[in-house]
Amino acid sequence: MKNLKLYLEVPLYLQLNSDADETLRFSAFDIERNRLFFFSSHNIIYTSHLSCFHEKGTWSKSSLPADGVGTVDLEPDDSVTSFDYLMEKEALILGTANGLLILYSVEDNAIEVVGNVEGGVRCISPSPDGELIAILTGFGQILVMTCDWDLLYETPLGDDLPEAIDVSEEKFLSNLFEQHPISWRGDGKYFATMCDVLSSVPLLKKLKVWERDSGALLASSEAKPFAGTVLEWMPSGAKIAAVYDRKDENKCPSIVFFERNGLERSKFSINEGVNANIKALKWNCSSDLLAGVVECENYDAIKVWYFSNNHWYLKHEVRYLKQDEVSFIWDPAKPLQLICWTRGAQVTVYNFVWVTAVTENSIALVVDGSNIHVTPLSLSLMPPPMYLFSLKFSSHVRGMALYCKNSKNQLAAFLSDGCLCIVELPSIETWEELEGKEFNVEASHAEVVFGSNLHLVWLDSRTLLAVSHYGFCYSNDLSQTSLSEGSVRGFYLQEMELECSEDHVPGLLTCSGWHARISKQSSLEDQVISIAPNPAGKCSAYMQFSGGKIREYVSKIGFNRGYPEQEYQGFSSACPWMSVVLVDSGGQSKAVLFGMDEIGRLQANGGIICSNCSSFSFYSNLDDLVTTHLVLATKQDLLFIVDISDIFNGELDTKYANFVHINSRRRQESENYINIWERGAKIVGVLHGDEAAIILQTTRGNLECTYPRKLVLASIINALVQKRFKDALFMVRRHRIDFNVIVDYCGWQAFSLLASEFVRQVNNLGYITEFVCSIKNENIIEKLYKNHISVPCPEIANVMLVGDIAGDKISSVLMAVRKALEDHLTESPSRELCILTTLARSDPPLLEDALKRIKVIREMELSHADDQRRMSYPSAEEALKHLLWLADPDAVYESALGLYDLNLAAIVALNAQKDPKEFLPFLQELQRMPTLLMQYNIDLRLKRFEKALRHLASAGDSYYDDCMALVKKNPQLFPLSLKLFTDPAKKMPFLEAWGDYLSDEKCFEDAATIYLSCSCLDKALKSYRAINNWSGVLTIAGFLNLGKDEVLHLASELCEELQALGKPGEAAKIALEYCGDISNGVNLLISAREWEEALRVAFMHRRDDLIKAVNNASAECASTLIGEYEEGIEKAGKYLARYLAVRQRRLLLAAKLQSEERAASDIDDDAASETSSNLSGMSAYTTGTQRSSAASLSSTATSKARNSRRQKKRGKIRPGSPDEEMALVEHLKGMSLTPEARRELKSLLVSLMMLGEGETARKLQHVAENFQLSQMAAVRLAEETMSNDIINEQAHTLEQYSRKVRSHMHDSEAFSWRLKVFISFE
Repeated sequence: MKNLKLYLEVPLYLQLNSDADETLRFSAFDIERNRLFFFSSHNIIYTSHLSCFHEKGTWSKSSLPADGVGTVDLEPDDSVTSFDYLMEKEALILGTANGLLILYSVEDNAIEVVGNVEGGVRCISPSPDGELIAILTGFGQILVMTCDWDLLYETPLGDDLPEAIDVSEEKFLSNLFEQHPISWRGDGKYFATMCDVLSSVPLLKKLKVWERDSGALLASSEAKPFAGTVLEWMPSGAKIAAVYDRKDENKCPSIVFFERNGLERSKFSINEGVNANIKALKWNCSSDLLAGVVECENYDAIKVWYFSNNHWYLKHEVRYLKQDEVSFIWDPAKPLQLICWTRGAQVTVYNFVWVTAVTENSIALVVDGSNIHVTPLSLSLMPPPMYLFSLKFSSHVRGMALYCKNSKNQLAAFLSDGCLCIVELPSIETWEELEGKEFNVEASHAEVVFGSNLHLVWLDSRTLLAVSHYGFCYSNDLSQTSLSEGSVRGFYLQEMELECSEDHVPGLLTCSGWHARISKQSSLEDQVISIAPNPAGKCSAYMQFSGGKIREYVSKIGFNRGYPEQEYQGFSSACPWMSVVLVDSGGQSKAVLFGMDEIGRLQANGGIICSNCSSFSFYSNLDDLVTTHLVLATKQDLLFIVDISDIFNGELDTKYANFVHINSRRRQESENYINIWERGAKIVGVLHGDEAAIILQTTRGNLECTYPRKLVLASIINALVQKRFKDALFMVRRHRIDFNVIVDYCGWQAFSLLASEFVRQVNNLGYITEFVCSIKNENIIEKLYKNHISVPCPEIANVMLVGDIAGDKISSVLMAVRKALEDHLTESPSRELCILTTLARSDPPLLEDALKRIKVIREMELSHADDQRRMSYPSAEEALKHLLWLADPDAVYESALGLYDLNLAAIVALNAQKDPKEFLPFLQELQRMPTLLMQYNIDLRLKRFEKALRHLASAGDSYYDDCMALVKKNPQLFPLSLKLFTDPAKKMPFLEAWGDYLSDEKCFEDAATIYLSCSCLDKALKSYRAINNWSGVLTIAGFLNLGKDEVLHLASELCEELQALGKPGEAAKIALEYCGDISNGVNLLISAREWEEALRVAFMHRRDDLIKAVNNASAECASTLIGEYEEGIEKAGKYLARYLAVRQRRLLLAAKLQSEERAASDIDDDAASETSSNLSGMSAYTTGTQRSSAASLSSTATSKARNSRRQKKRGKIRPGSPDEEMALVEHLKGMSLTPEARRELKSLLVSLMMLGEGETARKLQHVAENFQLSQMAAVRLAEETMSNDIINEQAHTLEQYSRKVRSHMHDSEAFSWRLKVFISFE
């Protein structure tokens, strides 16, 4: 669904050297230097560079000086019959009627006769690779030779040709220039010819295919009525085009296609008169367009056909006067550039571009000759060549424009005969009635002659803006009215006003009665590349000139003053594809220009969006058609959906990675593109609003419709924002989106408040039930659709103002839906089933509430209540089966038991397909029990122990022991038992049993408290002693009134136990306070390093021996600490040096790996993953770990064991291991002085001062301070280098950081242990 648009044409006359009789006869193309050669009737060779046709100011010129290369001198009776360019020789090759082969060197104007062919030269055709030259002689011989003029072989063209043909005969010359009869395949392996079958009546011809190297005949077609010698092999090699003469059938000629084996493949009619004649056919270089010169009754026309979906479309037609004898060639390098030239030396370069046939409102308008096939894709996705209805015009369509605004649909079409046609279409909703019809459209009436149209757009419903040109020989103005001398010539910008003399009938097309006049006209000095209407302004359009310059054209209807043209931000290069769309900018709509140039650069807002774009379109989910998304396909066949806001916020690089596929698993989760399933497919249009579809057309021509997740979610969110819950739900169901999107976008709190509106709009219990069954207790948007949804919900703020709704998502939403069902929908069986669904799907399931509702229905059935009300509910059996289908049958059965309704439980068991042998005896046994015992046994079965204890306690004192047994078996019931049994005689056993349970569970502190509450002092004493709570033990001993000896014995045992447990400080208190052992107490204080306390006790008891013992122990401890701290300073330096070395090696290796990854960025995903895994496993300086499949299958126990071993080995530093760097840092941190060590150190310093060991104390403080400085400096240096990728050997030293730490040590809490008396010595 695309049309061929002519966006630029440059017609110029070549200035010939001779008089007016000189005409052009041949042309040749130099692809290397992009220049044209012409051979004139006066044997003069002209050349012209194609770049001249695109220079600035070319439009203002009418002629172009041609460089006369030189003149070829021939005999008077000789003439040139063939003319071509040889790339290998960089020279022109000419063949004459007398058989001369002339090589003309372009650079030095040298002429060389390289051969003479008997019978004359009929055709010269170089092979595509330039290595061989095929020559057809007048005697019907095919000569194939190399570029060095070595003859490879000679073979006759046909078996029944006459012995001699004189190429100078008049009849031969009249048919000479129709078409070259030799055509090569694109790869040069084969060539095709056509020859007459002289023995046939009427005269028939054969198509023959020859092998390149040997000249062997590969295949020959049957004798067919070929017209002339038109023959053209498609460059891709798939088809050979020829022409059938069908005058005997009273039909116009047909273009027929043959395969390489000479078999006919297909054909199509050119739809012209019977006397029409096809003079030439040529394929473009991409083999998708076939152009031909068709000789009609009153004119010659160049027609361009395109093949798609097994149908040939006539996409363009340019008419010339018959006397011009127009010829053409395709540009060998540019598939959409056509070069035409006439005998009168007028050369025109046509630049085409493929544009989508789908308009902004999803209407497909496909041009096919004189028809426009109309298909509204929003109603039906009809692939071409199918269509809904067709518009038939009097001539072939060259250009068109559609106006769709304010329910008006108008089409303007410009025809190849110069007519302008207007059609007013009815509303799209009525188009289904037009299916299969064809409407004839009349040309509009005009008082003046319209020029040949190039661009056409609507400004409003009654105004057109066009770019037209006048004064050239093929223009339509000359075919209608002769221009007087001094008439306007050149390109003009015209504003046309339209009027209709017929009233528009709703539902019908207005195809006649239109009048057009040119209201304003101005000449153009620069090339217009494209025009697009401005959707934000009335009667204005944006015009793009050469180089990408943009101007805004504003019409002032009713004023005869000039045009205001405003400068606008343009493109960096010419963009044949240009669109102007409305975007939202701060709550206001503004127009933004998008353009794509010929190399695929999509530009907008003054910058390049995508550099490899192949097609693009726009999507809007808003009523005012403000664009919300840009849809683009890349040359890598990737489809991207781009938020318009991302373009203006500068987030394209971060979100879309320059629109290329990156082979990286890290980006796999955030991929925001779709792989187009067929190579070369292009975007032809979109379906806006809730449809949210993108229409792609493959190279084969068929249409594919895709619904990107991002657009679908955007349309769903738009419906939710507008509170169109029904539309949102329909889209969710249609596209299989998770139903939780409806709840999660605005938050379940907000949805709970809007649940009644949701139920009222949907009003379909089946859909509501499906929605209820899909609710999950998680945020789907943050988990599943986080890469597709970025628009914040406005409802969240409103809910916060109302207040938080307690509960979780599932229960709250289903409760709100259930309440809405009860309030807004009438009673019906479906409603009741839906309510049961909300109960069954709650978290946890409210099965008892559901069974209660079923129980009410069953009671209504048994009581034969009001039949009218009974009809509003389903049967109890149906409701129960529905509940069993939604929930676990065992859970429903247990819930029925929990209601203590044995009959209901039996019904549930039967419908749940349970075995009666299993449940009937149990139910019968329960039925024989007293009510409380029945309830107790049911609660016990359902493990509802609290209810079981309550029911058993209510059964009487005879079940007291059973209560005790139940509580002991379920310890969580002890607090409840104390509430149920308030009598002290019954309560105390429960307390003692509770204490015994806590004691067995090693909770001795709580057990002791419970024992005390029930006066079990012996057990409380044992509990305190079990946790070495000596103060509690001795306190309980006081409560037990133990004797002095017993207390002393108990204190001695506790002292020994605490000493064995490594708690000498606490043992010292017992020895001093309860045992009276001064010597042992002081020794224990020395062991606990309580130096000041030990010295105090020794002085208190006037014990010189103990004072001496404290003195000796403190001196020995100081000496030991000095040695340890000195060793610690040395270790800190070694560990830090090792850390810096390891860190430096890691940084060097990381830089090397990073450079290698950049060099191999295009490596395959799996290979890259394997490489990185191997590197991380082998490197000693990386933090990665190598995991095998066996590791992933290891059991939980194995993992725990491995983790425990790692924890034990964490303190070890293994050189060369991946964890060495972190282990060194952790070890340095572990060397720091703990608060307890600092307290003991300060106590030791004070004691040494008291004992007169000042020098020892000073030395100890100095060494300890240096150790602490070194340790803290090393840790600080390591932490700073870990976050830095560069290590400075000058700055990152222990000495530098020691100075930094020392400068702040006075204010540091870590150095508060120091004695100030020694600080002055620093």
